[in-house]
Amino acid sequence: MSDNELGLFLRSRRTAITPAEVGLPAGPRRRTSGLRRAEVAMLAGVSVEYLTRLEQGRDRHPSPQVLSALGEALRLTPSERVHLFRLSKASGGGFSCMGDAVPGRDVRPTVRALLERLEPTPAMLLNRLNEIVGRTAGFERLAGPVGLLDGAVPNFARYVFADERARAAYPDWDHVADEQVAMLKQGPFRADPHVAGLADELTLAAGEAFTRRTGTVPGLPRSSGIVRWVHPEVGELRLAYEMLDLAAEDDQRLVVYLPADAATGGALDRLHRRRPHGLRVVSG
Repeated sequence: MSDNELGLFLRSRRTAITPAEVGLPAGPRRRTSGLRRAEVAMLAGVSVEYLTRLEQGRDRHPSPQVLSALGEALRLTPSERVHLFRLSKASGGGFSCMGDAVPGRDVRPTVRALLERLEPTPAMLLNRLNEIVGRTAGFERLAGPVGLLDGAVPNFARYVFADERARAAYPDWDHVADEQVAMLKQGPFRADPHVAGLADELTLAAGEAFTRRTGTVPGLPRSSGIVRWVHPEVGELRLAYEMLDLAAEDDQRLVVYLPADAATGGALDRLHRRRPHGLRVVSG
C-alpha cells in the first residue's frame, strides 16, 4: 500500500493532463503526454523542489493556498479538489472524516422510494465498504446469476477480488478492479478501521492483484462510464453507469446502469419480462 496518497494523487493528475489543456506547447522530445514537474510548478507558482517534495512524500502539509494553486494548475474538478484537501489532512496519520462511524446500511424511506421508481432499471446502493445495501429487482436480475449478490450483505470489492466468477462476468476485469480500489481509497482508506479491515482481508484473498493497486491507483473512481458485463442468460452487455453520492450522513452512493447500445437494451428487456419486480434492501 502507498503511504504517500497525496503524492500519488498529484503525480497521477500531472501525468493525465496534456500541455495543450493548460495552454503550453508540447515541444519536441517529450517522453510523456503529461506535464513535467517544472511546468506544474510554474503554473502553480511554487518551486520545482517543493513540488518534488510533495510528490515524493517528503513534505505532506501544503497550505490551503498551495492546494488551491495546484488545483488550478492541474485543472482539477471540484470533487478532485475536495479529495486533494482531504488527502492533505489525512497525511498526518489517524485522520478520518467518518470518525468511528459504522458504514451505513440503513436506507432512508425516500431513497427506498427512489429505488422503487427506478424499476426495472438496474440500480444499487453502495456504502463506503462497497457493500450492496440496497438494489432494484432489475439489478438483481442482472447481478444475481453471476454471483455478485451471494451472502447476507454482498460486497462488490470482495466479489471482484475474491470470487473467480468475477473474471468471467467482467471482460475488462482489470479496469473494474482499479475502480473498486479507487472507491475504497476515496475516503481516508486505512485511517478508517472498517475499510482497513476489508483491505487486510482482500490482501490475503487476492495478494498482489490487490496490493499492487493500492500502491498505484489513486482515489476518486469515475462517476460515469461504460462497463462490459457477461450475463449467463443473455450474453455480453454494454452498460453505461452513473454514480451519484447521497448526503454525507447516508454514507452511500447510488449506481444506476443503463443500456449503452440497442442490443443491450433488448437483452435487458428480455430479462425484465422473465421475472417479477421487487425491491431488496439490506437492513443494518
